[in-house]
Amino acid sequence: MKLHNIELETVEYLRTPAAIRQKCDRLFDLARQDKLRYFRVDLSQLDKAANYVIDITRQQYPDFNIPFHSRWRHFEAGNLSRLAELNAGLAEFALIEQAKIKFDLAIVSVLLDAGAGADWQYCEPETGQVYRRSEGLAIASLRMFCQGVFSSNPDFPWQADSRGLSQLKLEALAAGFQVSRDNPLVGLTGRLELLQRLGNAVCQHPLLFGSENPRPGNLAKYLLDSRVSETQTVNAAVVLSAVLTGFGEIWPGRYAIGGVNLGDVWRHRALQGENLGDELVPFHKLSQWLTYSLLEPLQELGLEVAGLDELTGLPEYRNGGLCLDIGLLQPKDSAIFEQSYLPGSEVIVEWRSLTVNLLDTIAAAIREKLHLSATELPLVKILQGGTWAAGRKIAGELRAGGVPPIQIESDGTVF
Repeated sequence: MKLHNIELETVEYLRTPAAIRQKCDRLFDLARQDKLRYFRVDLSQLDKAANYVIDITRQQYPDFNIPFHSRWRHFEAGNLSRLAELNAGLAEFALIEQAKIKFDLAIVSVLLDAGAGADWQYCEPETGQVYRRSEGLAIASLRMFCQGVFSSNPDFPWQADSRGLSQLKLEALAAGFQVSRDNPLVGLTGRLELLQRLGNAVCQHPLLFGSENPRPGNLAKYLLDSRVSETQTVNAAVVLSAVLTGFGEIWPGRYAIGGVNLGDVWRHRALQGENLGDELVPFHKLSQWLTYSLLEPLQELGLEVAGLDELTGLPEYRNGGLCLDIGLLQPKDSAIFEQSYLPGSEVIVEWRSLTVNLLDTIAAAIREKLHLSATELPLVKILQGGTWAAGRKIAGELRAGGVPPIQIESDGTVF
């Protein structure tokens, strides 16, 4: 299908971090003028928010040696060295093959990470430890990956290849997540369909994912080959672009332009205009978190990551919950807390948009307080230190089970 120039330009624009910030900034400006329907902004709470995040960060990382906010952190839940175990098992492979394996693992695990719900848990057979939410999903997916659940080659379990993903059965995924009537996992079917579509998608982009044995992990070689050779540098936005191009078709029920699926992009009526896509607000939350998670294997290949702060904060319910719970965001009507919403609901789009801007605002305030530059303390480390943990902590203090302040009807593919 050939896109018209204006359609192509709009699709390409909506896939950039700059577009996320520009659209969210416009909604933030409207919020500052009290012209949005659901929320207003109270920046008098910024100092309190920055201090709260700094305190949480100091508790977790007293020396401020903060790693990236990525899927790799969840694999170490319970302070157990699962990654050391994985690295030992992969030591016989060349570095590029190790990177491909880690890409396969990170991509599948991130795509399986949408909210689990409050009633699900995972008991890790290897340790007997019980984990919930993101950590539980991460460890379950790691164990499934190492057992070859996503591989079609019984002699090589450490991959998620096209055939293994596209032919994955619900029973296998349910068993891996220990799902039962007494242990329900939100959006299980949605997760399965996402992985099946991933298996089909990698066949559509041989340049990114290879043609002989298409698998998401082959993206590591593509990015290695496309680096800026003189400096051994890869730009974070280039990684995000590859992710959005390669995986764009896997997202269900999304807006499209010229038949191209836009992914985590939604409408807000306050932005309506005369140009194509004016009213659309991109977030690309899972894709950006996936990008953050792919940077570490690239660094292990000796590449330097540039442009980290071009990517945005992640507008999900922990970061968004922090902004609401600490008072930076205030609902115009408390009735919004009394029902649940689909991701495309305007109240959710508004909440997420304002969260993107406020994460930048919190980050700037934190750096000013600590006398650090954006290079010394990039946003991806503030998220990890940081806002995500702070959002979880304040939610636990305010509500039983640490549930987010606004209820979301998850299909297993956004949050």
